[in-house]
Amino acid sequence: MRAVVQRVRRAKVEVAGGDVATIGRGLLVFLGVAEYDTLADASYLAEKIAHLRIFEDEQGKMNLSAKEVNGSALVVSNFTLYGDCRKGRRPSFTEAAGPELGRELFTSFVSALEEHIPVATGEFQATMQVYLQNDGPVTLLLDSRKVF
Repeated sequence: MRAVVQRVRRAKVEVAGGDVATIGRGLLVFLGVAEYDTLADASYLAEKIAHLRIFEDEQGKMNLSAKEVNGSALVVSNFTLYGDCRKGRRPSFTEAAGPELGRELFTSFVSALEEHIPVATGEFQATMQVYLQNDGPVTLLLDSRKVF
């Protein structure tokens, strides 16, 4: 399971011109699920993201988690995180989970993250417009199975 995590001042998702979800200060999480991912991957990544110390404390050091700053998360499904561009010019998505497994593990990840902070989500399998005001910017890549 892969995630791109961005520290944001605000973020929102629109589908077909209408607002689906909006958050204030917190984390925008683009989440990709692979065909070999399990519930353990969802749990691990949710726990890791919930406790990432990427918000500044009184001394200006990244030392606080989203929970500690009363932040929330906006989670957006994004199978393209498993796009392999090493060969040719068109990405291959053979590692990405199919819709059934993808939805199951996306939902499990959201449930695990909700144990720590408020969570809003985009619409699974929809074409979405994502708007954000990045804070920093702070953008991190996480993977439940390997190190970048």
